[in-house]
Amino acid sequence: MFKQNILAEKTILITGGGSGLGLSMARRFAQLGANIAICGRTQSRLDRAKKELDQIGKKVFTYSVDVRDYDRLGEMIEKIVAHFGALDSLLNNAAGNFLSPAEDISPNGFKTIIDIVLQGSFNCTHHFGNYLIRGKKHGSILNIVTTYASLGSAFVLPSACAKAGVLTMTKSLAAEWAVYGIRVNAIAPGAFPTEGAWSRLMPDPKMEEMYLKKIPAGRYGEHIELANLATFLLSDLAPFITGECVTIDGGESLQGGQFNFLTQLIPRNLLRQMAKAMRKTQNE
Repeated sequence: MFKQNILAEKTILITGGGSGLGLSMARRFAQLGANIAICGRTQSRLDRAKKELDQIGKKVFTYSVDVRDYDRLGEMIEKIVAHFGALDSLLNNAAGNFLSPAEDISPNGFKTIIDIVLQGSFNCTHHFGNYLIRGKKHGSILNIVTTYASLGSAFVLPSACAKAGVLTMTKSLAAEWAVYGIRVNAIAPGAFPTEGAWSRLMPDPKMEEMYLKKIPAGRYGEHIELANLATFLLSDLAPFITGECVTIDGGESLQGGQFNFLTQLIPRNLLRQMAKAMRKTQNE
């Protein structure tokens, strides 16, 4: 699809880039010529990712940081620029989510997801945007949201609220920062299974079987499909696209909110038990 040098001489920062979809996109960017910076909270995970990405032959920089830590993110941007000489693109991918009836969500649980997804995306975007503006540089920001950022969805209320905020931030900054030559776009993926997300959102094989039936395409997305879309939006092939959110979900969102089907297919008391079991497992 792309020339092998389509991202040559670009440096891209991927938050939550040490595993899952973030790592898959980082891998694709490196294959197409980009220098890669990845950040996340777990250094061992970043080390494993760097070892894999190093084999592609491009420069890789890792930084252990929580996206909720505004000051340390500023230090990270400075170190990335010092390491590579420049920073061209930001991919806000770091996220948190869990499945739970809204009545069982604690204030702290709600705040945690909002802080990671919405506040964290703002923190990274604010630092990167100011770096570009001060240096009179053009650049691109890409936010990973969800289909339910615009549709809403049962049982993922904190994530839905946070992602809706990120989607609105995308459109707002696209309008405000276009004058600086900064493009801001988003991707709304449907179901792209990863080990971490699937353990939190699809704890029961029967639930997964029901979920798959609601996707018109009849299958889950493949990581390379998302990575190719992200490549296009960050590359010089899309200089006039800004403020856009591209859905990639095999038609799933045409059926309504992502987890709305659970309201009718699984008794509420059983769903609450499943959610509590998941939280207990994650805390052990």
